Amino acid sequence: MLAMAVVVFVSLYFVNAGYGQFRSRQWGWSLNNRVAWILMEAPVFFVMFAVWFTSGRSLHLPELLLFCLFELHYFQRSFIFPFLMSGKSKMPVAIMLMGIVFNSINGILQGGGLYWYPNPDYAEGAAYLMRFSSIVGILLFFSGMAINLHSDHVIRHLRKPGDTHHYLPDKGYYRLVTSANYFGELVEWIGFAVIANTLAAWVFPIWTAANLVPRAHAIHKKYRAEFGNEAVGSRKRIIPFIY
Repeated sequence: MLAMAVVVFVSLYFVNAGYGQFRSRQWGWSLNNRVAWILMEAPVFFVMFAVWFTSGRSLHLPELLLFCLFELHYFQRSFIFPFLMSGKSKMPVAIMLMGIVFNSINGILQGGGLYWYPNPDYAEGAAYLMRFSSIVGILLFFSGMAINLHSDHVIRHLRKPGDTHHYLPDKGYYRLVTSANYFGELVEWIGFAVIANTLAAWVFPIWTAANLVPRAHAIHKKYRAEFGNEAVGSRKRIIPFIY
């Protein structure tokens, strides 16, 4: 998975994944965006649930907290976020299928890291969650989630009904980066990895960065071309003040 993340990271600087504002006919047949998002994101929710339910450790702390955090994110992403979408956008089936494969594998990886090969320190139970690192991780997770949700809200309300123009988002963390929603998601999974403290958990933010950092670069480049350097100003791509 780590080796594939490197390949994906490099590749996405040369090829824009064809969903959202980069969708094009060359990616082939497309599906309604809401349907595609549900089909793409829901598998990981159910895979993690199955691993948790059959593990025999379903009520153990801190594994239970990590399970709840993971499922909270994907419940929102699978069953709430798609129904908040506006417009009639579509997603290429190829992108959706790649998402399904990754999410299914990642569900097994994260579930396995929590329940099949858990961190030995989890034996501390609730005391593990009182560690400084765990508290920092929990704060990072919910901070990232808040940034992500607010940034999605900003994007959804850029246009009034019937408006098809493009606008440069400039509220919340969009004042600092052009892909604030991606920044929030990256912070979220770093927080998860800090709490879990396993190699499997750290693979997730690495994969998130490999996927989203190049896309944030492409979005930043497109915004500068469309709205001009003065409008974009000193905003970075995805990490405030850094990149």
